[in-house]
This record gives sequence, C-alpha cells and structure tokens, in this order.
Amino acid sequence: MARIASEVLIERLSEWGVDTVFGLPGDGINGIMEGLRRSKTIRFVLVHHEEAAAFMAAAHAKATGRIGVCLATSGPGGIHLLNGLYDAKLDHQPVLAITGSQETSVLGTGYQQEVGLEHLYEDVAEYNLVVDNPAQLPGVVDIAIRTAYARRGVAHLTVPNDVQVADADADPYQHVAPATPPATSATRAYPIGIPREQDLRAAAEVLSAAERPAILAGAGSLHAREELLAVADLLGAPIVKTLPGKAAIPDDSEFAVGGIGLLGTKPGAELMDDCDVLFMVGTNFPYTKHLPAPDAVKVVQVDADPARIGARLPIKAGLVGDAKETLAALAPMLTRRDDRAHLEKYQKAMGDWRSNMEALENKDRSPIAPQYLMGVIDDAATDDAVLTCDSGTIATWAARHWTIRGGREFYLSGNLATMAPGLPYANAVQHAFPKRQVIAFVGDGGFAMLMAEFLTAAQHGWPITVVVNNNNSLGQILWEQMVLGYPEHGVRFEKPEGNFAAWAEACGGFGRKVTDAGELEAAIRGALAFDGPALVDVDVDPNEPPLPGTIAYEQAKKFATAFLRGQPHKVAIATTLFKDKISQLG
Repeated sequence: MARIASEVLIERLSEWGVDTVFGLPGDGINGIMEGLRRSKTIRFVLVHHEEAAAFMAAAHAKATGRIGVCLATSGPGGIHLLNGLYDAKLDHQPVLAITGSQETSVLGTGYQQEVGLEHLYEDVAEYNLVVDNPAQLPGVVDIAIRTAYARRGVAHLTVPNDVQVADADADPYQHVAPATPPATSATRAYPIGIPREQDLRAAAEVLSAAERPAILAGAGSLHAREELLAVADLLGAPIVKTLPGKAAIPDDSEFAVGGIGLLGTKPGAELMDDCDVLFMVGTNFPYTKHLPAPDAVKVVQVDADPARIGARLPIKAGLVGDAKETLAALAPMLTRRDDRAHLEKYQKAMGDWRSNMEALENKDRSPIAPQYLMGVIDDAATDDAVLTCDSGTIATWAARHWTIRGGREFYLSGNLATMAPGLPYANAVQHAFPKRQVIAFVGDGGFAMLMAEFLTAAQHGWPITVVVNNNNSLGQILWEQMVLGYPEHGVRFEKPEGNFAAWAEACGGFGRKVTDAGELEAAIRGALAFDGPALVDVDVDPNEPPLPGTIAYEQAKKFATAFLRGQPHKVAIATTLFKDKISQLG
C-alpha cells in the first residue's frame, strides 16, 4: 500500500511524543483519518462535539505539560473548535489544531463548506498555515509544534483533501527559489530557566527589606510548590493564590491565605491592601482592582514571558525565567525574617475564615446548600484526586470548599472563563491518568451544553465522576445583574427541570438525583466507587449568593438597589442570607 502524505503528518506527531488525537471525523479529513487508521502509535479519541475535542486538547496540555492535539473537518467542524482553542490561547497552553479543507482545485469557487479557516484562526493561532504541497511535510509539523511550545499557544495546520491523500513523496512543482523544503527534526529547545544574577540580586534586596510581604502565586507556579514554600518561610510571607494557581500550595499550609478576587477569601483581600512588597510568581492576574494600589507597594515579578512582567503593576525588579528554577536560585540570596508577627496575623485570620466556611457546609439546610455539596465531595475524594470545574457560581464553591492537599489538582477555564469545559476536561485528564480519581464539578447550564460527552466517557470506559450543582439557572449572571443594581432577568430556566441522572443511566453509567441533603453523602460516595462513569445531579439552593470575601459599600448599595427595583426572588434571597449568617454564628 502506497504511503500517503497524511501518514507523514501522523508519524511526525508520534515522533513528538503525541499519543492521542481528540476529534470528530468528516469528509474534509478522510485522508487524515486514514493516516490515523494506519498508525500503530497514536490513538484517535472520538468525541461528540468538536468543541469538546479542543477542550480536551487544552486540558491534556494543562494536566500533562505535553502538547494537546485536536482534529476537525473543514468548514463547520473547524468553526466548532474555536471556543476550546481560545481557552488554550488565553491560558497559555500548547495545542495543535488540525483541520481539513476542500481540495485545491476547487478552492475559491464557492464549494460546499468552503470556509477560510486559516483566516478565521488568525487571532487564535501563533502559527497558522495551509499545507499546499506534500513536500512541506513533515517540516511544517515540526515548526507548528515547536511554535506552540515556545509561545505557549495554539498552532493550526489546515490540509486540503487532495494533499492529504497525495503520494507521501509527491513534490509536483518546480523549485524556482534558491531553496528546498528544509530538513527539520522533532526536537525542542527550552528557554532559559534562571534569570540574570544581577536581576536576582535586585529582587532579593527588595524582598529581604519587606516588612509586610505577600506572595501572589499563579498557574505558572504549579510545579514549584516546594520552592514557593521555602521562599515564603524565608520571608515570613503569606501566599495568596489565583484560581488557576489554586493547587500551587496546599490549602492547609501555614502560609496559605486562600484566593484573590471575587472568588477569594477575606484574608486574601486584606493582605492585598496591607502588604508593602508583593512578589508575583507565575501570574498575570488581570483583575487589577483586587491588587494593591500601585503607589502603596513595591513589586517583584517572575514570569517566563518578559512581555508580561510589569503588565499589571509597576515593578521594582523583574525576573524572566521558570518559577521553580528562579525561586531555587533566589532563595540563597534572601535574608531570613525571624519576626513572624505579620504571618501570624494572617494565620489567625485564615483560621477564622475556615471556621466561617465550614459553618456554611450545613447539612441541615433545605434546599441543599451548594457549600455543603462541595464539602461532601471534598471529604469523600482521595488525596490525589483531580477536580475539573466549569465557570460560574460553581467556581466560587470549588475555590472555597475544595481543599488542595496531598497530590490534588484543580483545572478550569482560567482566563476565557467559558462555560462547559468541566466535563471534557475530566474526560481528557482521566484518559491521561487512568488510575487517578477525576471529578467534574459542573453547573446545570454548562453541563447541558456538552452533556453528550458523558456518553463519550461511557463509550471509552473512563470512570469519571460528574457532580451537577443544579440550581436550574445561570447563577453567576443572576448575581452579576444584581451587583450592577438590576433585578435579574432571563437567567432562570423554566419548568420542567432537567434530570441529568436519567441521562447518565441511559448512557450505561451511574446516575442519582438528589434533592434531600440526607441522601447526598451516600450518593457521592456511591458515584466515586462506581467502576465506570458516574453522575450525581443535586438540586441546590438557587438563591445562595456567591458573595465576595469582602463586600464594598458600592457593591452592597447596588445589591440593595436591585431589591428596590423589583428583584423577583428577594424574599428567598434574604432568607438564604439569613440562614448563612445563622450558620456562621452557630
């Protein structure tokens, strides 16, 4: 059987260490599918929606550190990939998207499904190419993957139908330029991990002089736990974490003060207002209102990308490098601070915060408190469990009630904050780590968007556990409308409410619908113990507000204004707030 160009493409992916391609077939990629069929090293994972394939590629990159690859047909298939690809772009994850195209002889003629995907992908992709000639392969595969790694983003190759099935050695055109297709290899060079010594010494001087230091740890520090804790110990510095960086250090660490921003903790917010030196490690946190005032703090920042240093606050010292290597090189230059008063102040504050959060995990509440639901998951999960999460109010409950301990991990759509990635993320992580416990904590709105991917889990035998925080509404938008001073509108779904447990059972998995808090723990533990995909659909209080750690006067004023303007569920919301306060008072 003659080798075709698609085999060259797939073989090169394998040489780069790719073992999985997530996608959905179509007539625009039949040649590539044949290349995959002939491959003995790469598995094709069939999904039910191309958006899920892109989410899975992004999650694969996040969880493994290796490039994720997704595949879609020409036209609509490639269009469907975009949301997941933007998730990868905004969270700086290396992903390669491969799409099909009409054969070259009909391009530009208005042929069926003809969409210029190379133009559509101009914004999302760091490398973006139509493969016009089999002779470009495998060189452009090397360049695409190398670019995705180097720029921490998306690369895109679109391959016309006739090029896909052309002879692997075909080179139909004369070479009139003084060049031939370059000879390349599946090799990757790594950026410098340690900053210049003079930069390290400048940073050490600022940090060692701090009286009230704070460390803000982001996703770029997830692999640097021991180094972060060592530097925090030297400085006597509390560590606040961005949500994508939640797993950077354990939540029960003596240095942990929880998260930052609307989903963060009260001690975290107070620390940002109190610190005199802020050490930003692996983060480009965009919500500058939650950062210290520029004239009130000295900033040291470490980031792998020099363009991001100083992007949020003016800096006194900038360190370009890998967080783990940079912290290790910096630590010997720091002067140890023996005065622990600053740190102890926030340890006490975090003790009070944890008590308040634990009080909200009240099993006696009806309807079920979402805090209690997350608390049950937290108690039942293993110490190396992976939690994937959708965007919305569920991210608040996960941020505050999912405890990072042991080898636990946490993934969500950090900067795009899109709905629906939680389930495909879980599928991808479970595929990559078949022996780990993987839990998707999702809202009813996000789950409904890509619920067919539960069937994908069943068909591939992935034992994920999905927990649906079902408030029959788009909860985050509901509260955002009220914080703007407007009564809610168009955010609660009509009856009948969905029963997603029935869908899980129809797929051959475990399904339980829970409306009574007394049944919740048994349902969660039963789902986690099930040998296959499992789902627990939990009806929670739809009027539980995801309040910020500290409430500004203006926020409270707008919230009250929404009530005065005719908020339709104000009695139920007020009752829920009253129950929250009673729980915290014991």
